[in-house]
Amino acid sequence: MVVSGEDVLSDSKIKLKIQTLRKTYGDVVALDNVSMEMRDGEFLTLLGPSGSGKSTLLWAVAGLNDPDGGEVWIDGKEATHTPPPERDIGMVFQNYALFPHMTVAENISFPLEMRKVPAAARAAAVNEALGMVKLPGVSSRYPKQLSGGQQQRIALARALVYNPSIVLMDEPLGALDKKLRDHLQLEIKHIHEKLGTTVLYVTHDQEEAMVMSDRICLMNAGRIEQIGSPEELYFHPTNVFVADFLGESNMIEGRVLTTSSGTATIEIPNVGKVTTPCNKSYPAGAEIIHMTRPESIDLLTPDERRSNEATGLAKEVIMSGTVTKVFVDIGDGRIIQVTQLTQATKGHFVGEKVRLGWNETSGVILTKCSTEK
Repeated sequence: MVVSGEDVLSDSKIKLKIQTLRKTYGDVVALDNVSMEMRDGEFLTLLGPSGSGKSTLLWAVAGLNDPDGGEVWIDGKEATHTPPPERDIGMVFQNYALFPHMTVAENISFPLEMRKVPAAARAAAVNEALGMVKLPGVSSRYPKQLSGGQQQRIALARALVYNPSIVLMDEPLGALDKKLRDHLQLEIKHIHEKLGTTVLYVTHDQEEAMVMSDRICLMNAGRIEQIGSPEELYFHPTNVFVADFLGESNMIEGRVLTTSSGTATIEIPNVGKVTTPCNKSYPAGAEIIHMTRPESIDLLTPDERRSNEATGLAKEVIMSGTVTKVFVDIGDGRIIQVTQLTQATKGHFVGEKVRLGWNETSGVILTKCSTEK
């Protein structure tokens, strides 16, 4: 497992701890000795492609599957085989899971009834929860009388109304259209910031994870590839899988010439010598992959200079609203993508010779992902 370079959390700050969790379905390894920690009040997203193990991990925390090995700890107590009702968790699903025969108020009040909260306190809590999700006037309606977005808000209110220790969300916005999904991303983020609730969230949508999360746990083939803030995973990916899964990237093979004082000088075919940060020592001649994000590369004017530069022909220019993407052939079919504000790239045409430049700190040397040999 690869983790970010953060300080070790004290036990009092750890809300959830997963230790060497393993889960198989026949010959399929869904979780391969996964370990991670989650701090109190954190919004942590399990991100990854289908089959990466993110939902299996969430269900193990919820108590909805039995792991083959390892441990789940919640609030300092082992909960690996504790029944779901005894784990003090709230759940929000993609399909809302509202009771169709109950009113909105009854749906939200249900977990409070199960905990034998007095009627007056239940009513007050329901009203507060409806205000929190900005639906104060729908308490007497039934789920079928609400839109999909409204139903998901009610499901969120029901999960939060009894102040659970952890709220688990399994792709809750997956059934909504993009505009509504984008809107609810911000609403959930703001509710989390206001309440300080601990949220473990599952999605396969990288943009959703980047917008909402304090940290992202990127999974692949039952393993954790990297855990860190959205900025860490985006600008400092630890391997090819992370760089490729999050956003767009330029990845070009090269070889190391020298490494010294946290910097490597590498040689890239058709580019020449390039300097980039390097946190480990590579032997001279080592083959590596150099990555830059398209928005970190500039199209240079004749008078501009950068620490790293390349030249090539603009093979394709795509304007998509506020940004324009220029695909530059630097030779032998090697393509570097540049993404800049549309106005900044105005006047570039297919077939034009262009100069590219990027700062030394914009590059990253990548290794293979954990599932590769």
